[in-house]
Amino acid sequence: MPGWLLDLFARYGYAVVFVGVFLENTGLPVPGETALLGGAALAHFGRLSLGWVIVAAMVAAVLGDNLGFAIGRRFGRGLAERHGWRVGLTRARLAQFDRFFERHGARTVFIARFITGLRVFCAVLAGASGLAWPTFLFYNAAGAIVWSIAVAMAGYALAYSWDTLERWIGRSGLIGLALVVVFVAIGVVRARRKHPS
Repeated sequence: MPGWLLDLFARYGYAVVFVGVFLENTGLPVPGETALLGGAALAHFGRLSLGWVIVAAMVAAVLGDNLGFAIGRRFGRGLAERHGWRVGLTRARLAQFDRFFERHGARTVFIARFITGLRVFCAVLAGASGLAWPTFLFYNAAGAIVWSIAVAMAGYALAYSWDTLERWIGRSGLIGLALVVVFVAIGVVRARRKHPS
């Protein structure tokens, strides 16, 4: 485990897991998953309690995503409509994005939890899309529970091999991200064929 992470845990304990996961789920590119893995690995060595590491991650993931959702709901749509054209986000593409979230929003919120990169931005995107908050909350909480337990158990089980652990988690997240990109690209191509602009 990196020295900087050990030093943070020595000083702040469970707060490292909470703050890392919270900030990542709010929409900031912070290594929250690494913090959770580190906390679980230290639990294996008796430095922390695995149960409290998982609880800290669950609560932080739910709260962080809800803050990200609120930010997306309050500011995301206006920013996308005013400045989206700078990155190719036209009104037609925004409409496609809305249709995608209407059809797949709930599943996307759950699945994004396990995909590196998408986990950071999904809550903000869901808020900007107009997805109903109760639907978001349910799938967000379900994803947070499963993700926190799965990642913590991996960190606990592979505590002796940090390099293997980081490599395994990173690859699975990148594979998931690649699959999402492929499916979204297929969806966009199909939508353009049906409704050529």
